[in-house]
Amino acid sequence: MFPTPIERTRPSTQLLYKIALPLSIIIWLLPLLAVALTSIRSGADINSGNYWGMPLGYYILNSFKITIPTVVGALVLSSLTGFALGVYRFKMNLFVFFMFVAGNFIPFQILMVPVRDLSLSLGLYNSVWGLVAFHIAFQTGFCTFFMRNFIRALPYELIESARVEGVSEFKIFWHIVVPLMRPAMAALSVLIFTFIWNDYFWAIVLTQGAEAMPVTAGLNSLNGQWVYNQHLVSAGSIIAALPPVLMFFLMQKHFIAGLTLGAVK
Repeated sequence: MFPTPIERTRPSTQLLYKIALPLSIIIWLLPLLAVALTSIRSGADINSGNYWGMPLGYYILNSFKITIPTVVGALVLSSLTGFALGVYRFKMNLFVFFMFVAGNFIPFQILMVPVRDLSLSLGLYNSVWGLVAFHIAFQTGFCTFFMRNFIRALPYELIESARVEGVSEFKIFWHIVVPLMRPAMAALSVLIFTFIWNDYFWAIVLTQGAEAMPVTAGLNSLNGQWVYNQHLVSAGSIIAALPPVLMFFLMQKHFIAGLTLGAVK
């Protein structure tokens, strides 16, 4: 009289059920998904017949292309420079460290024209790699400041004992220092990801057109020619803010550990 519970059916039937159920739910939700996507789509996008494409999808992809290489590049460079400034004692150590720190106090507006002219002369204007290169250059100073202070707080006896055993400097860095730097690198990765993803200033200074424009600048595409669609821009801003929020929650444990490690001894 009653249907047989799925747990008591044959394995092939259970497999078919597990495949068919999610597909049925997706098909059932397609109209609702179309309405949700259309609610934040620009009029030009709708008139062109693009009903199912992801709004701002191309700009979000550009943001990932810019942000991820920047995070990796800044972490690699700052780890090496932080190790050099934190471990080695040479005559110009403090001066070089101050040079890294001093760059963080220069207003970006002063650098706008020189950086734009430099990007044009190097052929990097309106390109993803141009934004990546300049973001790495601007973020490495702060990251070096963070890494150098973190490395100086590590037990120096570990490095000395490795040198006594005849371990090379690069192996000391890679096998001893880098594993201890993981909390700091996790905290920096969240901070840099958020800084670069939310950047709007350099996005409009170094890009023109959709080829390399990140999502922060691409939100303007939701506006009409004569109308400012505040509701669309607001909805698009929420979508653009989701990746940094998700990354923070995914790495929240490491982020807090990296910020608080060394605060209490």
